[in-house]
Amino acid sequence: MKKYLYFLLIITFASSCHEEDHPSSLPTQNWSEKFIDIQQIDSLEYGKSYLSIYSQIYSADDKRVTNLTAMVSLRNTSDTDTIYLLSASYYDTYGALIRTYFDQPVFLSPMETTEIIIDLTDVSGGTGSNFLFEWKIPLGCPEPLFEGIMNSTKGQQGLSFSTQAKRIK
Repeated sequence: MKKYLYFLLIITFASSCHEEDHPSSLPTQNWSEKFIDIQQIDSLEYGKSYLSIYSQIYSADDKRVTNLTAMVSLRNTSDTDTIYLLSASYYDTYGALIRTYFDQPVFLSPMETTEIIIDLTDVSGGTGSNFLFEWKIPLGCPEPLFEGIMNSTKGQQGLSFSTQAKRIK
């Protein structure tokens, strides 16, 4: 009986330490629901913003990396105006385009936020990945806010940090 209890205890402990398998890609925004034709809208100001993202960071030395999940937050900071995102392009450490998320303008309603998730297992961006966002806003409207939140957890240790975009045009 004791052997059975020890065996049951070991099996229970071992199964509780097993990490769940995660899907290789998380669901993302259905951009087609947000497509809009802005050709007829007058007086829009153009902008372009750069956001650094880290899908991996070095740990201990330059030979070991830790993978990170990145949440890219796209925020309309206006409480009255709709804004328009023209493109969201993701680049790797070497400046090669990995993917674009939409190929025609999308809208964000006042105070709306949407996200792009770079999964923990998607390391195509490397240690120096980044985004370029092109956007248009009504004159006098506050600029959109683009942020990156990177995180990773292992056992009982967690790591998280954030970045904010810089307007480049």
